[in-house]
Amino acid sequence: MKGKYWSAAILGVAASLFVPYAAAHTFGAHGAGFISGVAHPLTGLDHMLAMVAVGLWAAQLGGRAYWSVPLAFVGMMVLGAVMSTVGLSLPAVESGIAASVLILGLLIAFSARMPVTLGMVLVGVFALFHGHAHGTELPQAASAASYGLGMLLATVGLHATGLGTGILFQRAAVLLRIGGAMIAAAGAMMWVGM
Repeated sequence: MKGKYWSAAILGVAASLFVPYAAAHTFGAHGAGFISGVAHPLTGLDHMLAMVAVGLWAAQLGGRAYWSVPLAFVGMMVLGAVMSTVGLSLPAVESGIAASVLILGLLIAFSARMPVTLGMVLVGVFALFHGHAHGTELPQAASAASYGLGMLLATVGLHATGLGTGILFQRAAVLLRIGGAMIAAAGAMMWVGM
Protein backbone atom coordinates (compact mmCIF):
# COMPACT_ATOMS: atom_id res chain seq x y z
CA MET A 1 0.00 0.00 0.00
CA LYS A 2 1.46 3.35 -0.99
CA GLY A 3 2.17 5.98 1.66
CA LYS A 4 -0.70 8.28 0.74
CA TYR A 5 -3.22 5.43 1.07
CA TRP A 6 -1.90 4.50 4.50
CA SER A 7 -2.41 8.13 5.48
CA ALA A 8 -6.00 8.01 4.26
CA ALA A 9 -6.65 4.79 6.18
CA ILE A 10 -5.14 6.17 9.38
CA LEU A 11 -7.14 9.38 9.01
CA GLY A 12 -10.31 7.34 8.49
CA VAL A 13 -9.71 5.28 11.61
CA ALA A 14 -8.89 8.36 13.67
CA ALA A 15 -11.96 10.24 12.46
CA SER A 16 -14.22 7.28 13.14
CA LEU A 17 -13.25 7.34 16.80
CA PHE A 18 -15.33 10.48 17.09
CA VAL A 19 -18.39 8.88 15.51
CA PRO A 20 -20.67 7.17 18.03
CA TYR A 21 -22.20 3.85 17.06
CA ALA A 22 -25.84 4.29 16.14
CA ALA A 23 -28.24 1.68 14.90
CA ALA A 24 -31.61 2.45 13.42
CA HIS A 25 -33.15 -0.76 14.74
CA THR A 26 -35.33 0.50 17.53
CA PHE A 27 -37.90 -2.31 17.25
CA GLY A 28 -40.36 0.18 18.61
CA ALA A 29 -41.96 1.62 15.51
CA HIS A 30 -45.44 1.13 16.95
CA GLY A 31 -47.78 3.79 15.61
CA ALA A 32 -45.29 5.00 13.04
CA GLY A 33 -46.20 6.18 9.56
CA PHE A 34 -44.63 7.76 6.47
CA ILE A 35 -42.55 10.43 8.28
CA SER A 36 -41.16 7.84 10.70
CA GLY A 37 -40.29 5.64 7.74
CA VAL A 38 -38.39 8.47 6.07
CA ALA A 39 -36.58 9.28 9.31
CA HIS A 40 -35.65 5.68 10.10
CA PRO A 41 -32.66 5.23 7.74
CA LEU A 42 -31.50 8.76 8.53
CA THR A 43 -31.28 8.12 12.28
CA GLY A 44 -29.15 4.99 12.16
CA LEU A 45 -25.50 5.42 11.27
CA ASP A 46 -25.26 1.84 9.99
CA HIS A 47 -27.99 2.23 7.38
CA MET A 48 -27.06 5.76 6.45
CA LEU A 49 -23.40 4.93 5.82
CA ALA A 50 -24.17 1.76 3.86
CA MET A 51 -26.71 3.48 1.62
CA VAL A 52 -24.49 6.48 0.91
CA ALA A 53 -21.60 4.07 0.30
CA VAL A 54 -23.62 2.22 -2.35
CA GLY A 55 -24.00 5.50 -4.25
CA LEU A 56 -20.34 6.46 -3.82
CA TRP A 57 -19.14 3.08 -5.07
CA ALA A 58 -21.58 3.19 -8.00
CA ALA A 59 -20.05 6.54 -8.96
CA GLN A 60 -16.57 5.01 -8.83
CA LEU A 61 -17.67 2.11 -11.04
CA GLY A 62 -19.28 4.50 -13.53
CA GLY A 63 -21.43 3.79 -16.59
CA ARG A 64 -24.53 1.71 -16.02
CA ALA A 65 -23.48 1.14 -12.39
CA TYR A 66 -24.84 4.64 -11.70
CA TRP A 67 -28.36 3.28 -11.73
CA SER A 68 -28.04 -0.52 -11.64
CA VAL A 69 -26.06 -0.90 -8.40
CA PRO A 70 -28.38 1.32 -6.30
CA LEU A 71 -31.42 -0.25 -7.97
CA ALA A 72 -30.15 -3.74 -7.06
CA PHE A 73 -29.83 -2.59 -3.45
CA VAL A 74 -33.35 -1.15 -3.37
CA GLY A 75 -34.91 -4.24 -4.97
CA MET A 76 -33.17 -6.69 -2.66
CA MET A 77 -33.90 -4.50 0.37
CA VAL A 78 -37.60 -4.79 -0.45
CA LEU A 79 -37.20 -8.56 -0.76
CA GLY A 80 -35.47 -8.69 2.64
CA ALA A 81 -38.31 -6.68 4.20
CA VAL A 82 -40.91 -9.01 2.68
CA MET A 83 -38.99 -12.04 3.95
CA SER A 84 -39.08 -10.61 7.44
CA THR A 85 -42.77 -9.70 7.38
CA VAL A 86 -43.80 -13.20 6.24
CA GLY A 87 -41.70 -14.81 8.97
CA LEU A 88 -38.64 -15.99 7.01
CA SER A 89 -35.61 -15.57 9.19
CA LEU A 90 -32.17 -14.47 8.06
CA PRO A 91 -29.20 -15.36 10.27
CA ALA A 92 -26.82 -12.76 11.66
CA VAL A 93 -28.74 -9.71 10.43
CA GLU A 94 -26.84 -7.19 12.57
CA SER A 95 -23.50 -8.76 11.64
CA GLY A 96 -24.47 -8.60 7.96
CA ILE A 97 -25.32 -4.92 8.30
CA ALA A 98 -22.01 -4.13 10.04
CA ALA A 99 -20.14 -6.16 7.41
CA SER A 100 -21.89 -4.20 4.65
CA VAL A 101 -20.63 -0.90 6.05
CA LEU A 102 -17.10 -2.25 6.47
CA ILE A 103 -16.86 -3.91 3.05
CA LEU A 104 -18.52 -1.10 1.10
CA GLY A 105 -16.16 1.35 2.78
CA LEU A 106 -13.17 -0.78 1.79
CA LEU A 107 -14.41 -1.04 -1.82
CA ILE A 108 -14.51 2.77 -1.97
CA ALA A 109 -11.19 3.23 -0.13
CA PHE A 110 -9.41 0.94 -2.59
CA SER A 111 -11.48 2.09 -5.58
CA ALA A 112 -12.25 -1.58 -6.23
CA ARG A 113 -13.26 -2.43 -9.78
CA MET A 114 -15.42 -5.39 -10.70
CA PRO A 115 -18.03 -6.20 -13.30
CA VAL A 116 -21.25 -4.28 -12.68
CA THR A 117 -23.26 -7.50 -12.44
CA LEU A 118 -21.02 -8.77 -9.65
CA GLY A 119 -21.32 -5.40 -7.90
CA MET A 120 -25.10 -5.67 -8.12
CA VAL A 121 -25.01 -9.14 -6.55
CA LEU A 122 -22.73 -7.95 -3.75
CA VAL A 123 -24.85 -4.95 -2.78
CA GLY A 124 -27.96 -7.09 -3.21
CA VAL A 125 -26.73 -9.53 -0.56
CA PHE A 126 -26.03 -6.64 1.81
CA ALA A 127 -29.46 -5.18 1.05
CA LEU A 128 -31.17 -8.38 2.20
CA PHE A 129 -29.80 -7.78 5.71
CA HIS A 130 -30.84 -4.12 5.72
CA GLY A 131 -34.28 -4.97 4.36
CA HIS A 132 -34.79 -7.74 6.89
CA ALA A 133 -34.00 -5.36 9.73
CA HIS A 134 -36.42 -2.80 8.29
CA GLY A 135 -39.08 -5.44 7.73
CA THR A 136 -38.92 -6.51 11.36
CA GLU A 137 -40.26 -3.08 12.26
CA LEU A 138 -42.95 -2.87 9.58
CA PRO A 139 -45.59 -4.94 11.39
CA GLN A 140 -45.33 -2.66 14.43
CA ALA A 141 -46.05 0.44 12.39
CA ALA A 142 -49.56 1.90 12.26
CA SER A 143 -49.35 1.81 8.49
CA ALA A 144 -46.75 -0.69 7.32
CA ALA A 145 -47.19 0.39 3.69
CA SER A 146 -46.77 4.08 4.52
CA TYR A 147 -43.79 3.41 6.80
CA GLY A 148 -42.19 1.15 4.18
CA LEU A 149 -42.67 3.74 1.43
CA GLY A 150 -40.98 6.34 3.62
CA MET A 151 -38.00 4.04 4.21
CA LEU A 152 -37.79 3.28 0.50
CA LEU A 153 -37.76 6.97 -0.46
CA ALA A 154 -35.13 7.75 2.18
CA THR A 155 -32.99 4.90 0.86
CA VAL A 156 -33.22 6.21 -2.70
CA GLY A 157 -32.34 9.68 -1.42
CA LEU A 158 -29.27 8.38 0.41
CA HIS A 159 -28.14 6.46 -2.68
CA ALA A 160 -28.60 9.63 -4.77
CA THR A 161 -26.62 11.63 -2.22
CA GLY A 162 -23.74 9.16 -2.42
CA LEU A 163 -23.90 8.99 -6.21
CA GLY A 164 -24.00 12.77 -6.58
CA THR A 165 -21.11 13.21 -4.15
CA GLY A 166 -19.12 10.53 -5.95
CA ILE A 167 -19.68 12.17 -9.33
CA LEU A 168 -18.85 15.60 -7.94
CA PHE A 169 -15.56 14.39 -6.47
CA GLN A 170 -14.44 12.11 -9.31
CA ARG A 171 -11.49 14.38 -10.03
CA ALA A 172 -10.55 14.36 -6.35
CA ALA A 173 -10.45 10.57 -6.04
CA VAL A 174 -8.29 10.70 -2.93
CA LEU A 175 -11.15 12.41 -1.07
CA LEU A 176 -13.50 9.60 -2.05
CA ARG A 177 -10.96 7.07 -0.86
CA ILE A 178 -10.56 8.87 2.45
CA GLY A 179 -14.34 8.87 2.82
CA GLY A 180 -14.36 5.14 2.07
CA ALA A 181 -11.69 4.55 4.71
CA MET A 182 -13.78 6.46 7.24
CA ILE A 183 -16.88 4.41 6.35
CA ALA A 184 -14.87 1.17 6.65
CA ALA A 185 -13.50 2.26 10.03
CA ALA A 186 -17.02 2.99 11.26
CA GLY A 187 -18.11 -0.45 10.02
CA ALA A 188 -15.20 -2.08 11.87
CA MET A 189 -16.23 -0.29 15.05
CA MET A 190 -19.81 -1.49 14.59
CA TRP A 191 -18.56 -5.03 14.13
CA VAL A 192 -16.41 -4.87 17.27
CA GLY A 193 -19.23 -3.19 19.23
CA MET A 194 -21.68 -6.04 18.59
